[in-house]
Amino acid sequence: MLHASPASFVILPSLAKIVCEPGWKWQKREKPLQNYDLFYVWSGEGTVVRGGEAFQVGKGSCFLFRPGDHTSATHNPQKPLVITYIHFDVAEEVTEIPEPYRVLGETVEFEHMLARYVRLFLVKTFAAEEEGRLILKQLMIHLLREDRMEPVERSVSNQLAEVIHEIANYVSQHPGLAHRVEDLAARAGLSPRYFSIKFKEITGSSVQSYIIRSRIERAQHLLLYAGMNVTEVADALGYRDIFFFSRQFKQYTGKSPSEIR
Repeated sequence: MLHASPASFVILPSLAKIVCEPGWKWQKREKPLQNYDLFYVWSGEGTVVRGGEAFQVGKGSCFLFRPGDHTSATHNPQKPLVITYIHFDVAEEVTEIPEPYRVLGETVEFEHMLARYVRLFLVKTFAAEEEGRLILKQLMIHLLREDRMEPVERSVSNQLAEVIHEIANYVSQHPGLAHRVEDLAARAGLSPRYFSIKFKEITGSSVQSYIIRSRIERAQHLLLYAGMNVTEVADALGYRDIFFFSRQFKQYTGKSPSEIR
């Protein structure tokens, strides 16, 4: 699917993100699947059978079922599966198809694309099918890339993601500090340039944008629930210029701090 054009992806109507009911099970059908089915587990515990082979699944388990597959599944009612499934087809011949099963170690980017795809079709989003085909192609590239990673490389990638998420969490917990990229990179044990590249790749946001967003989100909370005025909030979050704070706040929220309060 690497060389298939996005226009060749055929979006089929069966797609959703669901929490499976306690008594849920996926019965084996008499006829095999007629198209592709991307099946991803967000959480829970269960067993998925493909072609007679059973897989114990949990968060990050990802299948790409293909035409001709026989499938079935059950789950633990005490830990129900939360899944996304996407049925689709490809209107041209494909030569590179992702492996039928893998467990994704780094799930943030993949889950973001899955959620975006499903949201497109919950309402009548303008150009939903055009964007949906692009996302399907991205999802397939992501899986193909994952399939080609060596075990050591995958382990390093997972460890790096954990470090980046720890840094992002640190920024969110201390929005009033004067965070510098150099200091955060040193905390992660990386060069500033490499840290910035990986931070954006893993979180979807540049370091500076993430810092500002964390401050503005905290500012909203303080204005709404802490009884603090605009000057007090700006000072608490490290802003020396209240006018700059107000301008940045409005840029991110669409409203001035006084309107929020």
